[in-house]
Amino acid sequence: MIIGTAGVLLLGLILVYNTLVRYRNNVKKTFSSIDIQLKRRADLIPNILNSVKGYMEHEKGVLTALTEARTSILRGSSNQNVSEMAKGENMLSEALKSMFAVAENYPDLKASQNFLDLQEALEETEDQIAAARRIYNESVNTLNTKTEVFPSNIVASMFGFKKENLFEGAPQDRKNVTIEF
Repeated sequence: MIIGTAGVLLLGLILVYNTLVRYRNNVKKTFSSIDIQLKRRADLIPNILNSVKGYMEHEKGVLTALTEARTSILRGSSNQNVSEMAKGENMLSEALKSMFAVAENYPDLKASQNFLDLQEALEETEDQIAAARRIYNESVNTLNTKTEVFPSNIVASMFGFKKENLFEGAPQDRKNVTIEF
């Protein structure tokens, strides 16, 4: 009877542990999806910068902000730091909004096929980033819930499973922005 009870408890411990490992690995995998999309967007930035440089010579502040935001994202990506990546992503979003708003002053730039293609690729990438963030946050929520509910919270604390941070946007991302092209 004691051996049977111990066996059931051990089996339950193993099942909960394996579930927590699966959830943690899913968080890592979905974080990687965000990372891939952010790198894709960061790789588009030099192409966008090259296409607008000739038109926006006196708009160096916008171009500098884009470069700095790209660097921040890549630094956060290499550290796998969700908070730093989110901060860099928010900086980049703001810089891109500024750049596209300034682009309104340059009709030749807006009509450039290269700029239009880059803008379309960026828009597609932004959609993929948003989807990856939703999936990541759902994975984090599942893991965090599992580490907090009884009895899996006991196993989680025994084996050092920690809550993960959600990938959150900046407060300014919640404002409505109107940009016309």
